[in-house]
Amino acid sequence: MITLTTDFGLRGPYVGEMKVAMLRVNPKATIIDVTHGITRHSIIEGSFVMEQVVKYSPEGAVHVGVIDPGVGTSRRAVVIEGNQWLVVPDNGLATLPLKHIKPKRAWEIDVEKLKRFTGWEVSSTFHGRDVFGPAGALIDREISPEEFATEIPLESLIKLDVEPRKEGDTWILKVIYVDDFGNVILNLEDYGRPSEVELPDFNLKIPYLETYGMVNRGELLALPGSHGYLEIAVNQGSAAGRLGLNVGDEVRVRLI
Repeated sequence: MITLTTDFGLRGPYVGEMKVAMLRVNPKATIIDVTHGITRHSIIEGSFVMEQVVKYSPEGAVHVGVIDPGVGTSRRAVVIEGNQWLVVPDNGLATLPLKHIKPKRAWEIDVEKLKRFTGWEVSSTFHGRDVFGPAGALIDREISPEEFATEIPLESLIKLDVEPRKEGDTWILKVIYVDDFGNVILNLEDYGRPSEVELPDFNLKIPYLETYGMVNRGELLALPGSHGYLEIAVNQGSAAGRLGLNVGDEVRVRLI
């Protein structure tokens, strides 16, 4: 099983090109489209989405992620082995899914060696089709990364700054995802069960409840999101729109 998470969108030929290239390398592959609608170049958003898929995938699953604003530059293309596999640009995209795969080894893909398996040249601007997709297809075919990549230290992988910080009684959090409903997901897990959540920058205290319908339509609340992170929402409305928040923004939070 191979999952795909990209920021390619659906208008152009890119997703189709990538998938047929993968099937050319591995005709028996089962390919699952997670999303191709990641906000363009949003590595943190892509990392969050890949994390959620990894959590519920079986051992041995291969997860290919292509949110790659540095395509064609000196950034590395990497394969990471754990109880599942990640095939991603080394730009921090692996940060959140790495927490769940028990990583053991990592490799940098060698495009010259990879071309021996694909038989085509590597574009400087479309590594999803020419590098990441084929590498994922080879892993799914049980071809060892040593056949097309060079081992690198796990600790050398680039990580995003997504650790929550605390200053006194205030958490300094980051928006790591905004879903299509406008729910704001913050980078705080395992935080207990507060009765209220204070947002000092907005001069707001909002109730912490179990689900959206426990407040009136249009009212703000905080809740334990379905992904285990603290979530700010509006019942049948958009918390992101109400508060003017976007992925990557910092938010000060007090748990009461």
